[in-house]
Amino acid sequence: MDPYELVTRNTIEVVTDQELRALIDRPVKRVYTGYEPSGEIHLGHMVTVNKLVDLEEAGFEVIVLIADLHAFLNRKGTMEEIREIAEYNQRCFEGLGLRRAKYVLGSDIQLTPEYELSVLKLSRAITLNRAKRSMDEVGRQMENPTVSQMVYPIMQMVDIATLGVDAALGGIDQRKIHMLAREHLPSIGYPAPVCIHTPIISGLDGKKMSSSAGNVISVADSEEDIRRKMKKAFCPPEVENNPVLQILQYHVFPRAGKVTIRRPAKFGGDREFDVYNDLEGAYAAGEIHPLDLKAAAADQLIDILAPVHDYVCNG
Repeated sequence: MDPYELVTRNTIEVVTDQELRALIDRPVKRVYTGYEPSGEIHLGHMVTVNKLVDLEEAGFEVIVLIADLHAFLNRKGTMEEIREIAEYNQRCFEGLGLRRAKYVLGSDIQLTPEYELSVLKLSRAITLNRAKRSMDEVGRQMENPTVSQMVYPIMQMVDIATLGVDAALGGIDQRKIHMLAREHLPSIGYPAPVCIHTPIISGLDGKKMSSSAGNVISVADSEEDIRRKMKKAFCPPEVENNPVLQILQYHVFPRAGKVTIRRPAKFGGDREFDVYNDLEGAYAAGEIHPLDLKAAAADQLIDILAPVHDYVCNG
């Protein structure tokens, strides 16, 4: 797979495609993603983790920002609680394949006079309405936002400048913040970043993924947990908004490369797929039973997450 195809697979938007192509050709190129430390790392986080693995393979230097101050501003706990989770989350990311990445704790770079001055400069240019709209998808209780949550997107913009990255990766919920960065960073002397956006996948019940809703699979889940959760997962005949197909597309195929549907001979025998679209087409045509699809997804997730679990717990 060529670097461009590797970088763009399983993304839903690149801003801009022309800038990305030029960036890929450069000998040195840096990309970052920021994560709020807020509990278990689960399949939702893994969409961007998988993409960072792709970017690293395509020649990018990867920086992972463990955004402890952002989590504090977004009311995820005390600084002491957040920093303890931050250490655990870094181990999870390393276990998922990002061992060569550079990890930066937000509070280590965000409390300098230079950083704060950049935040203040941008705060003079960005309206409250733009800041609030940029946080609608990522903030807590945005019907009653706090001032801290209006500072959040501006800090994220300054993170891009301070880390010296060429590209910012995030879920599509980060788009408004990234577009603010592209619009305003040049005004304080920094280039607009290339922005790479991945989809937000559904929870196991087909609804919005949330740890509090219990509709996630995390790296801490045991083999028994994964099988139990997958057996109960929503898996309609349709391919749209099907969480089991999303797991196969965004997690299994990028890491395993192929999927085998195991069935008794009387039900057609085993079928192997090397390309996700072929599997999706077979499922849409009714050639694969939902229970067989869920069993295959569970088997593959167990194989993918077992070494991660071992690394986090015993490494």
